[in-house]
Amino acid sequence: MSRPEAGTPGSPSPESLLPTEPIGSIPRPPELLEGMQERTAGRISEEDLQLLYESAIRDTIVRLEATGSRVISDGEQTKSSFATYPIAGLDNLMPDGVTIPFADGHVRQLPRLAAGPFRYQTHAGTYLDQARRHARVAVKQAVIAPSALSLLYPAEGIDGYPQEAFIEDLVRESETDVRECLEKGAHCVQIDFTEARLSLKLDPSKQLLQSFIDLNNEVLGKFTEDERARIGIHTCPGSDLDATHSLDVDYAELLPTLFELDAGIFYIQLASEPDRRRVLSLIKDHAPAHSRIFVGVIDPIDPRVETPEEVRDRVLEAAEYIPLDRLGTCDDCGFSPFGDDTSTSRETAFAKIAARVQGTAVAAEQLGVA
Repeated sequence: MSRPEAGTPGSPSPESLLPTEPIGSIPRPPELLEGMQERTAGRISEEDLQLLYESAIRDTIVRLEATGSRVISDGEQTKSSFATYPIAGLDNLMPDGVTIPFADGHVRQLPRLAAGPFRYQTHAGTYLDQARRHARVAVKQAVIAPSALSLLYPAEGIDGYPQEAFIEDLVRESETDVRECLEKGAHCVQIDFTEARLSLKLDPSKQLLQSFIDLNNEVLGKFTEDERARIGIHTCPGSDLDATHSLDVDYAELLPTLFELDAGIFYIQLASEPDRRRVLSLIKDHAPAHSRIFVGVIDPIDPRVETPEEVRDRVLEAAEYIPLDRLGTCDDCGFSPFGDDTSTSRETAFAKIAARVQGTAVAAEQLGVA
């Protein structure tokens, strides 16, 4: 029996209920993590690794669909990291780029571009193609913000490749990344902009944040209004090895500027905020009138699995501030944005997602939008 194509007549509409979506990464299966290490050591072939990738994608999609999710992703099973997937394998990179410190003391480091021109090695549409082969429901695709990749260019510059040329190449590659996903049938494209909140820690003057906003808007400006309605911006304070990099930065310093982005959707980390109502008031006051707001109702860092009742209450709380026709729910962040992060188990991630889906559905019924 053939299965219906996601989003076509005969398949469930992702908008038939209060919408709820995943943000991104799901912890990889142990056998995949082991296989990745074995491949690095040269003990298995690339073909064997690809089989493990395919198995992980298939299992992730089956388990996401089993939660009742109407919009899913591939869980970023084949990305080494949410940030560097486009550049993995490039030969013009050096390892000593910008460092990102986390609250628990650990650090992630970006590579540094050593020579031009800048090109993506991999576009996100390849991940979308793999996921849609297995999915029975709508599939979204996450991409990295051009602002994050702008950090690859060194402060001292590159001989023969000025920053202006790099930005021109970056904008073109980022536009292609998003456009291919839209054309290949993504339900929506989520631009991961985790460096937004971090930028205020690095530069309280907001000049760095404004430069990020301007760069991202340059890419968003390449799309029509209808296309931008399917493009979203995700912001969070980072989530890696059960630590954040900028949770101590006041959302009041970020959100008014963030909402200058010309996107149709915003995914806002909220579950882990100490004062959710204050953040919801900021969203109410500053979010563009046309935009859909997905609020985080699941905290991936908290080892405890939220109950559907807790999720319901968080949705009802958000509905006091955001009109129902513009409200959605999501996880705060991905569960394993870097491939080696095993701080959250795969089972816990799926249990939390199931709670999100169930709790959102209960809230939708109570709100009369089911």
